[in-house]
Amino acid sequence: MWRAISVNKRAILGVSSLIVGGGVFAVSQTQKAQAMTAAEHGLHAPAYPWSHNGMLDTFDHQSLRRGYQVYREVCAACHSLDRVAWRSLVGVTHTAAEARAMAEEFEYEDEPDDEGNPRMRPGKLADHIPAPYPNEQAARAGNQGAYPPDLSLMVKARHSGCDYIFALLTGYPDETPAGVTVAPGLNYNPYFPGGGIAMGRVLFDGLVEYDDGTPATTSQMAKDVTAFLNWAAEPEHDERKKAGLKAVLVIGALWGLSIWMKRFKWAPIKTRKITYNPPKN
Repeated sequence: MWRAISVNKRAILGVSSLIVGGGVFAVSQTQKAQAMTAAEHGLHAPAYPWSHNGMLDTFDHQSLRRGYQVYREVCAACHSLDRVAWRSLVGVTHTAAEARAMAEEFEYEDEPDDEGNPRMRPGKLADHIPAPYPNEQAARAGNQGAYPPDLSLMVKARHSGCDYIFALLTGYPDETPAGVTVAPGLNYNPYFPGGGIAMGRVLFDGLVEYDDGTPATTSQMAKDVTAFLNWAAEPEHDERKKAGLKAVLVIGALWGLSIWMKRFKWAPIKTRKITYNPPKN
């Protein structure tokens, strides 16, 4: 009997060690690689007072229109916007006629003809904004081996979102600080993890001529294109806040009604008086 108990104990200890060891192995496998220095993390972007950050604040649509102009004239040379369709711009940055005219400037693959030959057609509102390169290999070949990422979800994919993108676009110093070494082919930017980024400075004062006459300073262009990229990542932003306000109002009204109903139903029960009249002898 004692031998059986010891065997059972050994079995329990063996199973426990397997569970603990497996848990440690699982934890070690799920741990993320962490940067060891502040330079590897990148300088933390300051918090900027974006006009759409409030609970009830919406996008500045004039800024979105200017931001699309910056993207089209500057960023679109390298970066794609694959998840945004031309029709998404209607009522946000452009009218339907303007968006249709911009779509028709590009050609898209159409169904083949009766003989199977490929055909091209002008773009439609249902089409997505085309990428500057046909594939990743062509993109790397045109950028010295670097692959420009798609900007559709860039605001949501980066820590600090808009603050990071604005700081990155405006954070290129005129000269690399003393004591800082950057690999060949890279440009120094303290906000980029590691400090070396393949993309050089692309925004300069007066680079774009805004249609509404707004001075195209570096910070203004960075602000506008960042706001546009935020909209590209969250096109439902304004509608979501409107729906949230409606939900709060409806839930608040229902809550008030439930309080009144509770008092109406329970008031007679809580205020009633129960008396006992003993029988007379």
